[in-house]
Amino acid sequence: MTAPSDTTLMAPRRAARSAPAGAGYIIANVTAGLVTLFRAPRGAWTRRLVPAWRRFLPWAPLVLAAIAAAMVFLDAPMMHAAERLPRNVIDTFNELTDFGRGVWPLTVLFVPLVATPVLDIPRLAPMARGVVAAAAIRLGYMFLAVGLTGLADTIIKRIIGRVRPSELGPFAYEPLRWKSEFASMPSGHATTVFATLVAVGLVFPRARPVLWIYALVIAASRVIVLAHYTSDVIAGAAFGAIGAILVRDWFAARRLGFYVDRDGRVQAMPGPSLRRLIRAAAALLGR
Repeated sequence: MTAPSDTTLMAPRRAARSAPAGAGYIIANVTAGLVTLFRAPRGAWTRRLVPAWRRFLPWAPLVLAAIAAAMVFLDAPMMHAAERLPRNVIDTFNELTDFGRGVWPLTVLFVPLVATPVLDIPRLAPMARGVVAAAAIRLGYMFLAVGLTGLADTIIKRIIGRVRPSELGPFAYEPLRWKSEFASMPSGHATTVFATLVAVGLVFPRARPVLWIYALVIAASRVIVLAHYTSDVIAGAAFGAIGAILVRDWFAARRLGFYVDRDGRVQAMPGPSLRRLIRAAAALLGR
């Protein structure tokens, strides 16, 4: 999560030779990453970035209308339709739905991210050091976009307290119960997969078709296995996408992986190519 220009990540070569993965070296790198993440906004055009709430406000009535319409016209019929599905179909989606848990994308992102502070980066050539730092920034963005959005969803759904699909129907609520059976809206799995779709898709645009399939299959699975109503999934999808964009804006204001152009739009910075990533990895492995 450190910027390519950060010098603390690239500690003196002498210290790296003596204890490249020592406690002091690791703490310095982690501290540098956190300081960079919370530094003041920078860039000539950052002040032109329209606050997220103003950008999303025109879409709010449409999203709320879609959720309300689903509650009235789709939730109960879809629940009853799912109950009539063949057992083998439900079993298949029970297996698939597990891949919507946050642990899957977060683990994939966390493992290389947490390795960054302990890597012997100072011994690399300047270009390779920049490649590692740029990769860490993007990993940090994707991890926080998925993780923070999922955490917010966990809190909000328990405050709302909607009862999961049951004979009580789609309008049963028990706010502030803080139990899983009263945590139906928004869908946590839908939040996770759509946050992943947006966050990973912003960093790797070519992966978007696969990410869309992943998100839609998981979202559908939540209704099929009777874990959520259709409106829960719609709310989770919207919440996950918005959360990932909010985190992107935070990074863009600090010129971390993204930047704000002169028109106030957020643009992705060019990332390291796969070839350079492989070269940097080979250098770190001593090959």
